[in-house]
Amino acid sequence: MPAAGSRGAPSLRGWPFLVTVAALLGLLPWLHSHGLQANPMLASEPPHRYPAVISGSEPGDVTAAPLDVSPEVRPRTNDSRPGHGKQRKAFPVLGIDYTHVRIPFEISLWILLACLMKLGFHVIPSVSSIVPESCLLIVVGLLVGGLIKGVGESPPILKSDIFFLFLLPPIILDAGYFLPLRQFTENLGTILIFAVVGTLWNAFFLGGLMYAVCQISGNGLSEIGLLANLLFGSIISAVDPVAVLAVFEEIHINELLHILVFGESLLNDAVTVVLYHLFEEYANFEQVTVIDIILGFLSFFVVSLGGVFVGVIYGVIAAFTSRFTSHIRVIEPLFVFLYSYMAYLSAELFHLSGIMALIAAGVIMRPYVEANISHKSHTTIKYFLKMWSSVSETLIFIFLGVSTVAGQHYWNWTFVISTLIFCLIARVLGVLGLTWFINKFRIVKLTPKDQFIIAYGGLRGAIAFSLGYLLDYEHFGMRDMFLTAIITVIFFTVFVQGMTIRPLVDLLAVKKKQETKRSINEEIHTQFLDHLLTGIEDICGHYGHHHWKDKLNRFNKKYMKKCLIAGERSKEPQLIAFYHKMEMKQAIELVESGGLGKIPSAISTVSMQNINPKALPVERILPALSKDKEEEIRKILRNNLQKTRQRLRSYNRHTLVADPYEEAWNQMLLRRQKARQLEQKINNYLTVPAHKVDSPTMSRARIGSDPLAYEPKPDSENLPVITIDPASPQSPESVDLVNEVPKGMSRLPPSPEEEEDEDEDNEGLVMHVKEASSPGTDDVFTPGTGDSPNTQRIMRCLSDPGPRPEPGEGEPFIPKGQ
Repeated sequence: MPAAGSRGAPSLRGWPFLVTVAALLGLLPWLHSHGLQANPMLASEPPHRYPAVISGSEPGDVTAAPLDVSPEVRPRTNDSRPGHGKQRKAFPVLGIDYTHVRIPFEISLWILLACLMKLGFHVIPSVSSIVPESCLLIVVGLLVGGLIKGVGESPPILKSDIFFLFLLPPIILDAGYFLPLRQFTENLGTILIFAVVGTLWNAFFLGGLMYAVCQISGNGLSEIGLLANLLFGSIISAVDPVAVLAVFEEIHINELLHILVFGESLLNDAVTVVLYHLFEEYANFEQVTVIDIILGFLSFFVVSLGGVFVGVIYGVIAAFTSRFTSHIRVIEPLFVFLYSYMAYLSAELFHLSGIMALIAAGVIMRPYVEANISHKSHTTIKYFLKMWSSVSETLIFIFLGVSTVAGQHYWNWTFVISTLIFCLIARVLGVLGLTWFINKFRIVKLTPKDQFIIAYGGLRGAIAFSLGYLLDYEHFGMRDMFLTAIITVIFFTVFVQGMTIRPLVDLLAVKKKQETKRSINEEIHTQFLDHLLTGIEDICGHYGHHHWKDKLNRFNKKYMKKCLIAGERSKEPQLIAFYHKMEMKQAIELVESGGLGKIPSAISTVSMQNINPKALPVERILPALSKDKEEEIRKILRNNLQKTRQRLRSYNRHTLVADPYEEAWNQMLLRRQKARQLEQKINNYLTVPAHKVDSPTMSRARIGSDPLAYEPKPDSENLPVITIDPASPQSPESVDLVNEVPKGMSRLPPSPEEEEDEDEDNEGLVMHVKEASSPGTDDVFTPGTGDSPNTQRIMRCLSDPGPRPEPGEGEPFIPKGQ
């Protein structure tokens, strides 16, 4: 039983929302039906209307008679005299006047219904994991429209003016203001090809084939001409940004595919607007000439570039205005919304692309506005745009369902099925052909999986429905059939493609979006690669993407920031600006998650400067990078970059614990080490290091083993001298003291000096005290009075100190005997 109860818990949680929504669904038709009739209690008193001009007196007549106020405009009085015409109420204060609050009350009720449906969609996970949110909202709209029509009333229809002037701008502004600019600019060529060439291909391919179907099939379709079919093709061929946002944000597709499909849906608005107005104008002409076609081709550049120009102008004005709002922080978000909306309305005023104007205004104003406004204003802008766009998107899909029930439809199987099939074929062929051409110039190629997702993600939405609703019955008699085919294509793309794209992404193992936070290390390496690629392009003489991006950044830093950013923030290095933005984002996330206790006690210098801004100093000439900024950058790098492994000179137990005086100790150790090295060098040059005095037996053994390795002693002057036989110094057996003869060897005839020495001492070792050498003589190579040639040879061999000994390093091992 507990297991069953736990399984039923998610469904039980959704019942309150279902009951609330059912109550609202039942309330809407009742209010709508009662709002059409006047209250019988107040039937004799219509709504208050006051005349704009009061007649009955001359302009210069001062003493004119009092005007006779008609009963319609007579003010209310508490006149209870008998015979008064107004019915007396039982309770004079209370009453029902629904006509007075009908419009704002119904608007609020629709918004409340949309919000409750969005909330209920996320409360019930079993529904949200299968059905996209847009599909569920369309179903809700169908139910509401059916209930309203079931009570005998006409459901409201999504009018084009309401859609284009009130519901669409918040969605586009949210997309343009928070547009991932780096991914968008790096793939701008691909996006433009899909948006311009792809939309033109779909429009003309679909329009031409539908014209052929109308001419072949007959059944009343032969009356539809070529211009009408091309106009229908231009309406139905454009990818809808609202539908793409609603579906792609739920499946979390990777950044490349998301920006390609969503960027195409944003930029194809210019093509759609031009083709729509162009074919609408051509429908009124008796004959279309070549000049009209050339002017129509040029109008595409006028509409697209004109919309971008309008958006840039309003974006610069908004950024310049935000420079002076430091004393009135409350109205900072209002400037962003008003200037953006004015850009959209100004573009629509001249039939330019309002979507392009909104995107340009949001992209231009964002970096300068965020540098000028406060953190609270930034949070307000972010959440108000997200809320506004979410509510607009919800209302659009609900009203699509309501309008489907309320509108007049004309079903033609041949036209509707042909439209659906040719839309899919045109989309697939266009993506395959354009991708084959684009991959020749792209470094990162679009794989077959990517091409399938791009083709499958071409969803249609409310923009096509609103453009079809704008068609005039006089020139397009088959408007109802066009609307029926458009709604069929919208429902197929949203329901079928929208519901199956998530399983297909999982089945094909398409790369998903990785929610990773950008770090200082990544930002530094990204800037380094940008500078590196810019330098490579300059060396090669190739003016590519990075070259023009570097030129634009230099112009922005030299002119635009100084004019549009207030205070010292215009001179702030890019690393500190990015660190400030990253800290602010992290602080907002901590506040949202309720992790204020996790904030470290040590607050960085950048945060303290932003929280408590200092008074601006007196204007003076500042260097390119001050010492404070340089120290701040170093501190950021020390705290955020990866710490490499440090190699210590030697192991020391004191280095295991962090010491606040570590730098001072290191300096002291270095000075001591240098002093010791200098002392060793001085000792090597001036004195001979002292060694332990060896016994004569040990000295004889050392000489016998390796005479060249034996070093002389510093006090060898006071030691006795050992006389060695020069026969074989390497053999201990051949060593002959004065009176000993080696075994098996005959001794050389002694010299007279040797005979005298032998006579003096015939036993044991003969030791002579070394006499001091005279200045300028060599103890080794200058023969003494008692040196024989053999003794000189052996002494010369044994006293060789090696290659280039340092002066004063030692004396010869065997000095001259006395």
